[in-house]
Amino acid sequence: MSGVKEQVIQMINSLPEEISVDDIMAELYFKLQVDAGLKELDEGKGIPHEEVEKLDNILKV
Repeated sequence: MSGVKEQVIQMINSLPEEISVDDIMAELYFKLQVDAGLKELDEGKGIPHEEVEKLDNILKV
């Protein structure tokens, strides 16, 4: 796996040329949040789909 620096460079290179620094920062923040969520799932810290559905039903009432 490539290092974090290489991943960020690849991500930035895949973005349109006219992108702003704010947009780049938003993309980096999004990646950070997705990676954190995937790590939690790998560690078994996720909420099963059935529990989410129950919570959703409770909140709709």
